[in-house]
Amino acid sequence: MSATKLSGVEVVPDARNDAEFVGKDVSFGHLLLRFFGIYWRSWIVILWPIILCPILIYDESTTYRCLYVVAIMALYWVTEALPLPITSFIPIVLFPLLGILSTSDTTTCYLNDTTMMFIASIAIAIAIEHSGLHLRVAFTIIRIVGCSHRRLTLGLFLVTMFISMWITNTATTAMMVPIVETVLVELESQGLGKMFIEDEDDTESSEDSEPTKRPTNVTMAYYLIAAYGSSIGGIGTIVATGSNLTLKGIYETRFPDSPGLNFSDWICYAVPPMLVSGLLVWLWLQVMYMGMFRPNSKDAQAINIGSEGEKIATRIIEQKYRDLGPITWHELSVGVLFVFVILLWFFRNPGFVTGWPDYITETSVKDSTAAMFVIIIMFLLPSKLEFLNAFSKDPSKHPTKSSPGLITWKLIQTKMHWGLLFVLGGGFAISQGSTSSGLSDLLGNALSGLQSLPPMATLFVICLMIEMITELTANVAVANIVLPVVAELCVAIKLHPLYLMLPAAFCCSFSFHLPVGTPPNAIVSAAGHIKTKDFIVAGIGPTLITLVVITVSFPTWGNVIFGVSEFPSWAES
Repeated sequence: MSATKLSGVEVVPDARNDAEFVGKDVSFGHLLLRFFGIYWRSWIVILWPIILCPILIYDESTTYRCLYVVAIMALYWVTEALPLPITSFIPIVLFPLLGILSTSDTTTCYLNDTTMMFIASIAIAIAIEHSGLHLRVAFTIIRIVGCSHRRLTLGLFLVTMFISMWITNTATTAMMVPIVETVLVELESQGLGKMFIEDEDDTESSEDSEPTKRPTNVTMAYYLIAAYGSSIGGIGTIVATGSNLTLKGIYETRFPDSPGLNFSDWICYAVPPMLVSGLLVWLWLQVMYMGMFRPNSKDAQAINIGSEGEKIATRIIEQKYRDLGPITWHELSVGVLFVFVILLWFFRNPGFVTGWPDYITETSVKDSTAAMFVIIIMFLLPSKLEFLNAFSKDPSKHPTKSSPGLITWKLIQTKMHWGLLFVLGGGFAISQGSTSSGLSDLLGNALSGLQSLPPMATLFVICLMIEMITELTANVAVANIVLPVVAELCVAIKLHPLYLMLPAAFCCSFSFHLPVGTPPNAIVSAAGHIKTKDFIVAGIGPTLITLVVITVSFPTWGNVIFGVSEFPSWAES
């Protein structure tokens, strides 16, 4: 009995149904539907380019040839009929053959400042995970905030957002889930609440099968905090997610004369709306699942664990912190280098003082230079100081082999998201091809009718559309498809490109309704036994909150940081 995958979910043909076919005449229509159900991805890969052939027949210019390629990649990315990185290689094949870009110009898009920044930022995040520094930071913040249910959830939310600013949201959620589970299990063992209850609405389980578990509201709140905090924290820095770096690459490729996007401007703008959104989402979960403002409700009574319960939770966190032991040379070195690279990013071109590269060279220096410098240092510095005992009088202390660096190439090879690197490159190739072929001008003219709408209304519609689309496919794929179009929309209606592009990139990270929308949702759905219908309801608040906060914050606070009130001359060229 073979298995196939449908929309990311493994589907195993039913052996009982297969047995029913033996010796019976099965209608051709039933077999045809079954055939399409199993091989639907292959059919999309084969038929979609054929269906789009009228585009090439209608107009043989490079503009419509580029439109043909972009349309193929858009559906492949959305449906994942091919793996995302493989779809990203299509421009390398079709752009030269269709006369859109040369092979050299196309392949250059796959390795540039932004992709190098992606490699460096992921390597730094891997070093932080490898050293265990992220756990020490997490437990320290939780100890400071406190361990009542409300304070503990707030502490977990803040920790999750902060860590997700520097490492992937998937890794952040995977790190936080065991912490959440340990706290809830220990409280349950002390009779201070339940993690799960039997699902009374489950009609599928038979008398012989084990009853389906359903999370209590308290459990739901804890797990959703891990997922939502990591998604919202992803907007905090330019290196946090692939969609942020996609914006940087597409923006600087499409508008080469622009000042570009730097770390300092991004973090100055993004952190306030990130904190506001995070605190409001935490408040939403408190109201929904922990009885805030409803002191007599069952939810409010369930979280009232008293001073004894707080002591138990505090003891758990204290024990986990003690288990880390004293801070090691590995953690200290990674922590110092981490702060160092943040300072290098921030002061490269801060605006209020002369950037540090200006004291060294007149050549343009980007953020990837600083990041790679720190990566090289991480390879040079040892993770242990065993070499200090090389000449010790105690022979047992003599090192027998050299200590590995703070990070190793083997570790990077194992944990690096190489596929995402090619997805970024595919998006940059689309942007470059659209500009050179004239597809950008075509899209801009088609969207010029939106000029009659108020800018904030256009921003709201764009953000709403993207938050709906990103529930169904990967955020980087959405960014690669949508951001080039949004860039042309800004040119067509004479808006500063960042006015729509940066909020659009933020909204690519805001997937709150479906377990399949983003890896953090899938992780907590499996760990917390959270059903899709519960996710849909829980995500209403975060979606509305982030939509309103981003729509309001960028024309106001964003204008202070980026100066987006006027259409710049470099965007018109």
